[in-house]
Amino acid sequence: METSQYLEIFIDESTEHLDTLYQQMLELEKNPEDKSIIEEIFRAAHTLKGMSATMGFDDLANLTHKIENVFDAIRYDKVKVQTEMMDTLFVAVDHLNEMVRDIADGGDGKRDVSDIINRLERIEQGLPLDGETAEEEAEEKKTTPDSNLEIALDEFQITIIEQALEQGFKPYEIYVELSEDSLLKAARVYMVFEILEKHGEVIYSNPSVSDLEEENFDYSFKTIVLTKESSEDIKAKILKVSEIRKVEISDFSLEVYKKEKEEEEQREQTKKEQQQKVSAKAKEQPKKAAKKQASAASVKAAPTKTIRVNIERLDVLMNLFEELVIDRGRLEQISMELKNPELQETVERMSRVSSDLQNIILTMRMVPIDTVFNRFPRMIRQLARDLKKEVNVEIIGADTELDRTVIDEIGDPLVHLIRNAIDHGIEKPEDRLKAGKPREGTITLEAYHSGNHVFVEITDDGAGINREKVKNKAIERGLITPQEAEMMSDQQINDLILTSGFSTTEKVSDVSGRGVGLDVVKNTIESLGGNISIESEEGRGSTFSIQLPLTLSIISVLLVELQKEKYAIPLSSIIETTILKKSEIYKAHDNQVIDFRGSIIPLVDLKEIFEVPTVEETDDDFVSIVIVRKGNKLTGLIVDSFIGQQEVVLKSLGNYMTNVFAISGATILGDGEVALIVDSNALVK
Repeated sequence: METSQYLEIFIDESTEHLDTLYQQMLELEKNPEDKSIIEEIFRAAHTLKGMSATMGFDDLANLTHKIENVFDAIRYDKVKVQTEMMDTLFVAVDHLNEMVRDIADGGDGKRDVSDIINRLERIEQGLPLDGETAEEEAEEKKTTPDSNLEIALDEFQITIIEQALEQGFKPYEIYVELSEDSLLKAARVYMVFEILEKHGEVIYSNPSVSDLEEENFDYSFKTIVLTKESSEDIKAKILKVSEIRKVEISDFSLEVYKKEKEEEEQREQTKKEQQQKVSAKAKEQPKKAAKKQASAASVKAAPTKTIRVNIERLDVLMNLFEELVIDRGRLEQISMELKNPELQETVERMSRVSSDLQNIILTMRMVPIDTVFNRFPRMIRQLARDLKKEVNVEIIGADTELDRTVIDEIGDPLVHLIRNAIDHGIEKPEDRLKAGKPREGTITLEAYHSGNHVFVEITDDGAGINREKVKNKAIERGLITPQEAEMMSDQQINDLILTSGFSTTEKVSDVSGRGVGLDVVKNTIESLGGNISIESEEGRGSTFSIQLPLTLSIISVLLVELQKEKYAIPLSSIIETTILKKSEIYKAHDNQVIDFRGSIIPLVDLKEIFEVPTVEETDDDFVSIVIVRKGNKLTGLIVDSFIGQQEVVLKSLGNYMTNVFAISGATILGDGEVALIVDSNALVK
């Protein structure tokens, strides 16, 4: 079977299943008795195993099978969820992740996972993990009958054993392992069976007799034998056969076997009933949907169908649509000038259709930020354990969507910030108790939209930034002078830790010192058109706030006028517009403010910010204000007049006009005029 054409789909879906495994395993650790979590994990592992086997990635399939076995044992209460067990399972999933990455990079996905498989098998069997090396575990595995050789008797064989027990025969379960260098496996098996048949009756074997004769097995097999001789005598006779490495004989209990079989049948019945319930529920859905229909037409429920599209194709589609939007704006302008009813009707219809098309294209590019956030709880758990700290993670706004190109870039900066927060933000449990804090520290990851930006905030309730220490280190390294240090604000001191090579850590950490590499984080974020800011209170914690552009090329804006210049303010950041009397503007701390619905908010005059030259003076007693929001903060922007709402294409200002304050780009209007797009987030005080 040719599988190369499915490789990209395999990689994408495998990554999704691994994310599910990580997330659900973290949930399982918090709620070990919740069987629904086990079911989610089992489904993800089972699907990944099947996909891997189909694609021919045997190491991946085999390890996933072992993980599946462990969760199956947890599901049926054969083993209990414990921290050490979860550590091993997380390591196993890490191996799976590395295999998938290798396959994505063009490799074959092969990896030596014998050690972790040994540990998983011990977990499955309920054996302790401590006190043995990998070599000892391997030796233990060699000297233990192969658990994969199961006993599956039919009714006829069970009847034979029952009758034999009445006649004084003993049933033995015999496991035989040949030497790995055995060249005549079938001959050795024949000699063993000849001995067994002389002293009893073989009623069952795994593998089957035909497979043994044709050497369709590795080096071990299992039998059920009825005999009146002692197990020691049988074992001694078998060991006389050359190239026999190991023989294990144990009493076979028919009662125990029947009980286990009955339990298995009950599990299968329960599983079948659950499947029937799901099936019945699925059948019920069309009936419910039909009742909601006004007509008597029958309604058939159809499964959701998806396809995977290369992001480059979406980029091309977006570029073509940008040109269409510019032409649409020009047509609207011409339509208004000519006042032709038929042309106006056609343009209006074109606008409606293109708006729908635009929404679909933009939605196709958007990805929830939880695809990045999902990896952090696992990392935080492991780092906290390594550093002997207790850390809880809270995620807010995981469904906040970002353009796929930005999602792909922000993972590493966020990882670095979180690692620093754990290492040097969160204190040790005993230090937190002395400070009157709970033993467990908290790291909060929050994402939210504001304007045409997304904000991602990493907050810890740790020790905060020691500004005196930061200033002293900066002076020591020659980054600032003592005189400059005295004049710096708290925010400027906080920003010093983002300087290249700056660090306050006294000892190099395997994780990272706060400040080490944060300049790289800053550079990466700025290369995406974003920025990073820091708020910190010593003893209370720190918040690293990252502002990222949505990078959506088409946005809805409110066009405003400043003298004869036109500016565009993104609608997504606007609360409302208002017109006030100049007498309703007050002064507070040399700043203009207004009373907005019972709250005092500051005003910003855009003409002053952008240094718009005054063309004509007005004696108007009224002022036009746009109320904008960034998070929970509001600010009023003073403009000359409102033009109206419009959808525009966001264009970059280019490499020669980077970091222009409060301007995020430009757009071409329908009449060919250029309007600058205001970054209102930069103006919120």
